Amino acid sequence: EKMKRRIPLGFVLVAYFCSCSAFYLPGLAPVSFCEKVKDNEECETEIQLFVNRLDSVESVLPYEYDVFDFCKDEKEKRPSENLGQVLFGERIESSPYKFKFKSAATCQPVCTKTYKKDSKLDAAKLDFLKMGMQLNYQHHWIIDNMPVTWCYDVEDNQKYCNPGFPIGCLVTDGGIAKDACVINAEFNKKNTFYVFNHVDIKISYHSGESEGWTGDRLVAATLEPKSIKHAVDKPPSCDNGSPMEVPVEFKEDVSITYTYSVTFVENNDIKWASRWDYILVSMPHTNIQWFSIMNSLVIVLFLSGMVAMIMLRTLHKDIARYNQVDQEDAQEESGWKQVHGDVFRPPRKGMLLSVFLGQGTQIFIMTFITLFLACLGFLSPANRGALMTCAVVLWVLLGTPAGYVSARLYKTFGGEKWKTNVLLTALLCPGIVFADFFLMNLILWVEGSSAAIPFGTLVAILAMWFGISVPLTFIGAYFGFKKAAIEQPVRTNQIPRQIPEQSFFTKPIPGIIMGGILPFGCIFIQLFFILNSIWSHQMYYMFGFLFLVFIILLITCSEATILLCYFHLCAEDYHWWWRSFLTSGFTAVYLFVYAVHYFFSKLQIIGAASTILYFGYTMIMVLIFFLFTGTIGFFACFWFVNKIYSVVKVD
Repeated sequence: EKMKRRIPLGFVLVAYFCSCSAFYLPGLAPVSFCEKVKDNEECETEIQLFVNRLDSVESVLPYEYDVFDFCKDEKEKRPSENLGQVLFGERIESSPYKFKFKSAATCQPVCTKTYKKDSKLDAAKLDFLKMGMQLNYQHHWIIDNMPVTWCYDVEDNQKYCNPGFPIGCLVTDGGIAKDACVINAEFNKKNTFYVFNHVDIKISYHSGESEGWTGDRLVAATLEPKSIKHAVDKPPSCDNGSPMEVPVEFKEDVSITYTYSVTFVENNDIKWASRWDYILVSMPHTNIQWFSIMNSLVIVLFLSGMVAMIMLRTLHKDIARYNQVDQEDAQEESGWKQVHGDVFRPPRKGMLLSVFLGQGTQIFIMTFITLFLACLGFLSPANRGALMTCAVVLWVLLGTPAGYVSARLYKTFGGEKWKTNVLLTALLCPGIVFADFFLMNLILWVEGSSAAIPFGTLVAILAMWFGISVPLTFIGAYFGFKKAAIEQPVRTNQIPRQIPEQSFFTKPIPGIIMGGILPFGCIFIQLFFILNSIWSHQMYYMFGFLFLVFIILLITCSEATILLCYFHLCAEDYHWWWRSFLTSGFTAVYLFVYAVHYFFSKLQIIGAASTILYFGYTMIMVLIFFLFTGTIGFFACFWFVNKIYSVVKVD
């Protein structure tokens, strides 16, 4: 909170209203709990603990809870999952951990798993469990739609609350304790796995009496994992037991008894609406460098202002000069006016450009609406899967603007193959994304990962694509082709003008490479947190700042493209159609380079399957970002070129 108050108000106004600190659960109703149900009371007496899929920062492959041979709920039931949860690989199911509200329990047994040394099936199960400990796979438990967190102290006396906790840990041959093993000095036997088979759970609740409503509401759930070796033939005891060891070599029978203790604490300081705050504020990577972000925003705004000033002053003088001199003098002038007869000459491969722009428009509108709804709190981490569901549904419903923009521009370019145009708009880029996604899904299927999309969901996605998106694209294209082509402010000459020799900086490739630097500079800080949320399983909730960065990305892409377009036209190079798209679209190449750097510098991912999955999904992100940024640059440049050639006198 102190951090938030020190941020300059002017820049953070939008972020403040869009932040998710105390306003982020529209549509999610609170559940009341009570010890006993009285007359006319609507409250729950039993607390159900749900388990999600397990994941690891060392592997892209998540696995379902049951695969690790943990205790199962005999009456297993899965809560209904939305499309976004299925696409993100969430697999929530019920667990045998059930608690009576305000009924504390100590060292309660859940189940005992025994592994016989002579059984190949038991050996395979234990090997998989050990693999999970070696790769630091994390449990993700849920109580009342809230993650059960493991809070512990980190450097500088700060508390970090992890929305997951490890299966166990490994002490290697050299006696080096890996990851979670450092929390306990007893984990010291070389070449040994220690499994966390006991949890101390603490559930905090906000009293309804203090607020005037019936029952109590849960506001926090934390746990502390422990490794305790229980006697096989006695009731479990959790006091001062030695840790539960699993040797690397399976030479004798192993029995693991899973237990839990639970306590309830009243905490009226935390409001139900802000119960996620302690998780989000304490996360190390989301304890964000506020001032770094503010500095980058200020720098980008300053640069944008400078670009706008230079453009306006220079252009104003140019236009005044061209409109004042005689036509004969103007003919001797060099500069952007000299190419007025060629500047609107249709580009080569106009079909492909129009298809890219139609798809880019679809992605732009989808991104804008999704981020706006996320700002309002509808797509917060508490509303699981809502972000992805919203994005997919919006993309499907926005086929009409894609078809319209593509058809209108293709007609402006003089194209006549309207059937090919509309089919490519509906199928080309989504087809590339789906093919990539399907190949990644095959790898997940082969690896037995829970992230593999079920066949029924794939059929549903195809049905949405061909049943809704494609017809809407045809409707948009119909209206686009019915309208007249966009009227250009100047006539195009029949014979193309010869382009003079260009300097190094006005040649196409150097200009395109330079064009993506400034837009990338304004997003790379947010990009770090987005990649963290995807690959390091951190929660992303700073949609207010992301929306600000989105707006600044629009401004920067537009101005960088306009500036370079102006320089090229001054050098009498009139091939601006594709160049305007590629100049800002090249930001996606920097995005890919940054993703490669992130992979090698920040992640500890090992294994061929995980590496292929990382780069496969990254390519989808890069393609979408390429279409998005390229479209912004093109339309900014299109507006600029139309504007400047409409205000000069041309005979």
